[in-house]
Amino acid sequence: MPSTLFDKVWDNHVVCDLPSGGTLLYIDRHLVHEVTSPQAFDGLREANRPVRRPDLTFATVDHGVPTDGRDIDESSMSGKQLAALAKNAKEFGVRLFGYGDERQGIVHVIGPQLGITLPGLTIVCGDSHTSTHGAFGSLAFGIGTTEVEHVLATQTLRAPGKAKSLGIEIVGELPADITPKDIILAIIRKLGAGGAAGYVAEYYGPVVRAMPMSGRMTMCNMSIEMGARAGMIAPDEKTFEYIAAEDRPFAPKGAEFDAMVARARELHTDDPSAFDRHVVLDVTDLKPQVTWGTTPAMTVSLDEAIPAPADAAEERAQSYMGVKPGQKMSELEVNTVFIGSCTNSRLEDLRAAADVVRGRKVAEGVRAMVVPGSQSVKHAAEAEGLDQVFIAAGFEWHRAGCSMCLGMNGDILRPRERSASTSNRPYEGRQGPGSRTHLVSPATAAATAIKGRFAAASSLD
Repeated sequence: MPSTLFDKVWDNHVVCDLPSGGTLLYIDRHLVHEVTSPQAFDGLREANRPVRRPDLTFATVDHGVPTDGRDIDESSMSGKQLAALAKNAKEFGVRLFGYGDERQGIVHVIGPQLGITLPGLTIVCGDSHTSTHGAFGSLAFGIGTTEVEHVLATQTLRAPGKAKSLGIEIVGELPADITPKDIILAIIRKLGAGGAAGYVAEYYGPVVRAMPMSGRMTMCNMSIEMGARAGMIAPDEKTFEYIAAEDRPFAPKGAEFDAMVARARELHTDDPSAFDRHVVLDVTDLKPQVTWGTTPAMTVSLDEAIPAPADAAEERAQSYMGVKPGQKMSELEVNTVFIGSCTNSRLEDLRAAADVVRGRKVAEGVRAMVVPGSQSVKHAAEAEGLDQVFIAAGFEWHRAGCSMCLGMNGDILRPRERSASTSNRPYEGRQGPGSRTHLVSPATAAATAIKGRFAAASSLD
């Protein structure tokens, strides 16, 4: 009987079926950050339990770190969370990439970058966008704080049950100006904000195979935004080449690398008939995408008009966002452009944005900022001169962190300010109370910064 990629990774990690229902899964990698871990470590301390596998536990700071050069405010909530993680990591023997560490960055950027993320692994983190790591053929998903404690204590996870499998086949001739961010927004638009609930999604097809690892991570990152438990892509030669790079200290080397590749070659869906559900997206006529509302499913092409509300939720979203049916997205002016987040802050994303802004200037009255996903990305971009391209154009150049993706570090919009953001969620208040967030690709964000209103990169030619 044919199996899916998801089946194979899941079945390889089942410890046992639980008498009360559900499954106990073995966890290969546990990623930890400062926001969802303090209570979990407190629970271990109260129960006098150690971390079961500190060698498989990796911690970083990202959500609350200041990215604009400010000192950490130790009296703030973020400052206390950063201090708590430093204390807990030291006490429990957990490796920490703390503030000031050259390996520090957004957890879903540094995991792959350091060689922690590998094909066929189970990876969890107290963060919903853990699905990013599925781009390597791993089963990766977010967990709650109670589950964080359980994994710390046992290196296992009590899963309520096995999800169904959803095959998403991406076909067609990819237009030159279309990016993985546009593709995943189009998929979420097609399926709806809850259209993949109860499923693990696997992206496949010729368009995916041609996609670089950075693009695959962007796709898997936003799987959660259509309700999927996780997103996955089968490993291939591009995956192995990425892992084999010299600067991945935790990746296997030599014979261990060869053995990993041999195992990973078996990680693929045997036949599309194995999926519980199957959908197809043809990207041939796809145009740059932008969200108009308060979920990623509320998306239109950049040259389209905002639709009439289909229900009360869309009516509320249009009221909150200050948009009207029939209004063209290209008519909307923005206050801020944010290029960053675990969705689009990798070196390839910064290169794409820099190509658009090179030799141009940010529109008057627009605040534009670039926040690299890791200190390593920051240094690599600076080595290529990308920072100077952005600074010359009028962008702010920051250090690594989550920043304005969710505004926990003080990088926020004021009420009713509008942003073009390369992040993953346009929820009400996501970038600050009353903020209005529109999701776009790095290239579209860069073009929007130059024009001062939503614009495709091609419109600058």
